[in-house]
Amino acid sequence: MTDHFPDDTSSRPGDIVALHEHGPPPADFAALFISGMERRPKSLVGSMLLDRRSPAFHRLCALPEYYLQRAELEILRDQAVAIARLVGPAAQLVDFGRGSSAQTSLLLSVLDRPWGYVAVDRDRDRLLDDARLMQQRYPRLWVEAVRADPRIGFDLPPNAGGGRRLGYLPGNAIGTFAPPEALAMLSLWARELGRRGLLLVGVDLRKSVLILEAAYDDPHGLNRSLILDMLRRANRELGADFDERMFEYRVRFDKDSGRVRNDLVSLGSQEVHVGGRRIAFDPGEAIHVEESWKYSVEDFQALARGAGFRPLQAWFDAKRLFSLHLLEAAT
Repeated sequence: MTDHFPDDTSSRPGDIVALHEHGPPPADFAALFISGMERRPKSLVGSMLLDRRSPAFHRLCALPEYYLQRAELEILRDQAVAIARLVGPAAQLVDFGRGSSAQTSLLLSVLDRPWGYVAVDRDRDRLLDDARLMQQRYPRLWVEAVRADPRIGFDLPPNAGGGRRLGYLPGNAIGTFAPPEALAMLSLWARELGRRGLLLVGVDLRKSVLILEAAYDDPHGLNRSLILDMLRRANRELGADFDERMFEYRVRFDKDSGRVRNDLVSLGSQEVHVGGRRIAFDPGEAIHVEESWKYSVEDFQALARGAGFRPLQAWFDAKRLFSLHLLEAAT
């Protein structure tokens, strides 16, 4: 771990107090993309490669069919008093999501005089951008930044404000991990947040296939465009020669497991050149992009207990499509 402090060590609220760096820098786009193309089966880590700050993603979030962000914001607005009461004053918010998200800003606005804000991200530049943005928006906060992979162990900066530490994982980020991976990550966070530490986590609920299909395979083609953007980026940055017309965006729903799976499927036999490598595709061969796991309230709370958390409260939007769970570390 390395810590970088400002030249002026008399840091005060309104400054980014420190940048803490854990582990090696993350692999760049080229390394991630090429290694994914060389796997069997081929796969791309959508959560690491998709540009969720792109205009296309913001347009997707605005669609009536794509309920996730809208439902979470509704819960935060409606349950502001209850959340603030359970968290208590002078909390240190540890953001495992995106510091510039509407959800994070709304959460900070409902908490009772939060003391500190810790942004956590793998990408150093994006992390610093987020931390500086939060510093500008909330000049009274003690802002720190941690470059780390939230899936592996790292030390959180001290919580000197006197309140509780509150981790926050917005959206359905927990659902992008298969349940065994989610269990391992939650177990890690229970230890890092410490005794009586809290975690507020968004969890997408099981629901009808029709609702999921409209959200993940929207009639406007925005989901498809976001996924294909990865191929377009490879063409731009890596000199690849993908023909997006030769790939079909396909969504599969598994009712038994509660999983939504997104793939790009080759429409024929083809060969693509990427970074000096030749990548062959058979007809019908899929590039696996992303999974999204849905839970019942009971199943997620059982997962949380297995990870060392005690469920305190669960809240829902009016249509009961999405949920926010407040968990307390039991160790």
